[in-house]
Amino acid sequence: MLLGVAAVLLLGLPFVTDAALGHGWVRILDFALLYVLLALGLNIVVGYAGLLDLGYVAFFAVGAYCYALLASPHFNLHWPLWALLPAGALLAASFGVLLGTPTLGLRGDYLAIVTLGFGEIIRIFLNNLNTPINITNGPQGVSLIDPLRIGPWSLGQVHHLGGFEIPIVVNIYFLFLLGVLLAIVLSRRLEHSRIGRAWAAIREDEVAAASMGLHTRNLKLLAFAMGASFGGLSGGLFAGFQGFVSPESFTLQESVMILCMVVLGGMGNIAGVVLGAVLLSVLPEALRAAGGLQQDLLGRVLVDPSNLRLLLFGLALVLMMLLRPEGLLPARARQREFHE
Repeated sequence: MLLGVAAVLLLGLPFVTDAALGHGWVRILDFALLYVLLALGLNIVVGYAGLLDLGYVAFFAVGAYCYALLASPHFNLHWPLWALLPAGALLAASFGVLLGTPTLGLRGDYLAIVTLGFGEIIRIFLNNLNTPINITNGPQGVSLIDPLRIGPWSLGQVHHLGGFEIPIVVNIYFLFLLGVLLAIVLSRRLEHSRIGRAWAAIREDEVAAASMGLHTRNLKLLAFAMGASFGGLSGGLFAGFQGFVSPESFTLQESVMILCMVVLGGMGNIAGVVLGAVLLSVLPEALRAAGGLQQDLLGRVLVDPSNLRLLLFGLALVLMMLLRPEGLLPARARQREFHE
């Protein structure tokens, strides 16, 4: 019964939002789903395996540029979607192993610093790989990227079905929703599998896990690869949705934001991660009205709306960490740890 109600709500949400708030808010929903997919991938690394990764946006960038370069006039290649998304996920997983291999002996702050550097290295490479051979087009980015297309059905066009008009942002919503649902199913299966239990053992005490016979090296590399593949898939969807990618989209701030989504929602708990990603995607946009409220209440704007929006957003995060440090919907084990 609950699943049926949830399905109806998810299917009807973009149409209701479009009718009530316009295309702009449906586009925000699209990005919220994209962030959910990214947060689920980072949750595998941070929540399941306990590996603090501050360079996760690098895998997002790898997937986006893989799609952009293979589906644009830049190299005059136009691969189909069924080949582009797996290629981006596999390439990102390879980069995940590349990141994980030299960091196997690092933990905590040291691991965070190395992963942060890895994310910046990828961004700088993308920004400078336009000479002597133009691979990424440098800071100008790659444009005219082919829209997302499923067979003859282009998601970059308005469609009419049964007398109803389906806007582009609604087409994208359903594709992203399908990707999120598949990611949730895969994450849940991983969590309750032997691999998921092994990751949990490594997270709690790596030395004890190794002494019990777990091959911690391979398990940690697998966590990096699996999380990175989610990032690569998200990057491909982002490139096809935007039609343009550039290095400025993959900064450290994005990595920190995705990590905040995981921590705020509740590390290790799928429902919490989804909730955290949706809240931190929608809340900043909802706070854009702060400037108008100042004008209505005070007669003039005292603080620039963009600055006030970030101030209120940061204040909400601080209060959340003070009142619910374990997250909104934490995993049971993590909740017990905080209460103890």
